[in-house]
Amino acid sequence: MKKLESFKRLILLCMSAVCIGVQIGIYGYFWFVHFFPNVEKYLPFWERGHWLIIGIYALLMFFFYNMYGGVRIGYKKNAEVIFSQIFATVMVNVITFAQLSLMVLQIYDIRSYGCMVLLQAVWVMIWTNIAGFIYKNVFPPRKLLLVHGDRPIEGILDKFASRKDKFEVCKCMNISEGVDAVNAEALERYDAVVLWDISTEDRNKIMKFCYGQSIRIYIMPKIPDVIMKGAEELHLFDTPLFLTREYVLTIEQRIIKRCIDLFCALFLFILASPFMLLTAIAVKVYDGGPVLYKQVRCTVGGREFFILKFRSMRVDAEKDGVARLASKGDSRITPVGRFIRKVRLDELPQLINIIRGDMSFIGPRPERPEIIAQYREEMPEFEFRMKVKAGLAGYAQVYGKYNTTPYDKLKLDLAYIENYSVWLDLKLMMLTLKVLLWPDSTEGVESNQVTALKK
Repeated sequence: MKKLESFKRLILLCMSAVCIGVQIGIYGYFWFVHFFPNVEKYLPFWERGHWLIIGIYALLMFFFYNMYGGVRIGYKKNAEVIFSQIFATVMVNVITFAQLSLMVLQIYDIRSYGCMVLLQAVWVMIWTNIAGFIYKNVFPPRKLLLVHGDRPIEGILDKFASRKDKFEVCKCMNISEGVDAVNAEALERYDAVVLWDISTEDRNKIMKFCYGQSIRIYIMPKIPDVIMKGAEELHLFDTPLFLTREYVLTIEQRIIKRCIDLFCALFLFILASPFMLLTAIAVKVYDGGPVLYKQVRCTVGGREFFILKFRSMRVDAEKDGVARLASKGDSRITPVGRFIRKVRLDELPQLINIIRGDMSFIGPRPERPEIIAQYREEMPEFEFRMKVKAGLAGYAQVYGKYNTTPYDKLKLDLAYIENYSVWLDLKLMMLTLKVLLWPDSTEGVESNQVTALKK
């Protein structure tokens, strides 16, 4: 099994290397044939500088491919891998286009550069589909044994069923059948064991057994597991010691985070002003109602504030006084609102909230007090996510969806809180750019949900 996994990883690395290598090769061709002849008119060029330019391009390509998941062929769906690769390529080309423009002291001719980007996009689509086909035929789906408790398992089975190319749940066992029975079954014909909502005691026994037998394990983490993931390892004694702190962000982290928030919010507010003006006019002209929508939300420590958005629903959307999230095909959303939600223009006024200090760029999304009260009835730990300032975007928005359940969102937000760093904030900002354009992230909750919790 170890040899097979090593071989699989090697194949995937080679597939990614071929994709990136050809992308760099296309840039190299355009550099020598189209770009450099124009650059040398304005800039004396050292002969070895060619390799420096191509080397910088290669480093940027590797960085953004890794950042946006473009190297994860076989791990993500083909469509998402293609989107990630094209998005990474565009990001690299935006930077290098600016580099070329600086070299020639004017905006570089977009036509030849556009041809290069188009050629790279075509290559990405062709190669990723070929690589995906090879992966599916060489590496069949993993055969899984699902071990579960008494809670319904339809949700997790649906998730695994959505990736039939990667997983096949062959058998489901209730933990009531006993740990020994599970361990004996795990040795039969399965590639991995999934531990889903079982007691910590039983989970630990199965984990130790599977680890000893070199059997792969997928685990649904509980809240304490997520908190422990961010623990600091100490070496005070001759035994391992983990520390989970009573506070979250240090004073220097809070100062740096606030400076980044102010700089980015002011810069984007100026940059987005024309779009905000056009959006405000469109909202006002459609039905004559107010342009902005104000709503009470909660931030760090449960402090309430008014969040600002461009209004995307009818004026009487919540005339019954019941708080509810937008559902699929929600009739309360206006045609203008549907568009500005799709392209996220409705969120732009929250830059004002960031400048005021109500919110940060990155952090758990702020919820309404009444919805928080509903969540707390189901899971008192929900208030843990208010240990930091609420954010315009966050871990749950990057790695989850609009309709991800509150319990899963809570675990994602806690993963951010417990592993906070300035680099993580910057990384999530860059990943948010991709999320804004990926349609899965805007999918509404089901019509039978009052909030994101099942009835």
